[in-house]
Amino acid sequence: MKKCITFVLLVIMGNMVLAQDKLYLIFEFMQVDNEQEAAYAETEEFWEKIQQQRINSGDIIGWDLWALSPGGEQQGFQFLTVTLYNDPVKMMDGSSWAQLMERAKAAYPNMSETDLNKKLNHSSVTRDLAVRIYAEEIAATKGDFDMPLGTVAQIDMMKADLMDYESYEKAEMEIFQPIHQKAVDSGNKANWGLIRFICPIGSDTYASHMTVSMFKDYKQALGQNINWTEGATPETTKAMQEGLKMRDMKYVYMANLMRKAR
Repeated sequence: MKKCITFVLLVIMGNMVLAQDKLYLIFEFMQVDNEQEAAYAETEEFWEKIQQQRINSGDIIGWDLWALSPGGEQQGFQFLTVTLYNDPVKMMDGSSWAQLMERAKAAYPNMSETDLNKKLNHSSVTRDLAVRIYAEEIAATKGDFDMPLGTVAQIDMMKADLMDYESYEKAEMEIFQPIHQKAVDSGNKANWGLIRFICPIGSDTYASHMTVSMFKDYKQALGQNINWTEGATPETTKAMQEGLKMRDMKYVYMANLMRKAR
């Protein structure tokens, strides 16, 4: 247990040192009943303008809304919002929400404060914010993909033991990332990234990492054809196999980008 605590502290301290060089993200997984989907769409349309004002004011650096597949009512979550930060403290301490009413008034200057409060409070009625994850991107392929609306993402939810984080992440970055980069360079995918959860973590959590592959559309996503063994040596094959053993692939979502603010 002492080693685990020491490891976590070292990770957090390292995050703070590199804060300005990394992307930090809040993932919010939503459960939306079928009969509420139209109302939820209106809710996010309302929030999009407020999120843009938060970006303009420096509270956040981006916001996305994704529709998840399969997305059935018995299959977990139907929608995902992602809020982007360049500062982990601002992400964690809630300060980016301090001026919410001011941002709402800037987004909707013709609405009264009473009406704005009603709209803001009504948001929770249309969906259940079921899971919130604080995370950081620790690796990504290079490229100029700007993620237009309609982008398709494959989100792989991974679970690695806390003491295997370093080895698992090393395998992803040294073995798998170059393969994904080759796929990006050849036009088989648009982007790939490795994301580590900051909070929650631990043995009782569902997952500890995500890998996210992005595609320009479903045609590209469904037609991806990566040769994982091309150019492999006995050493790299062994490293790949050992890397796969260090994580459990818990679930795979396909996601379609419905809204974004930058």
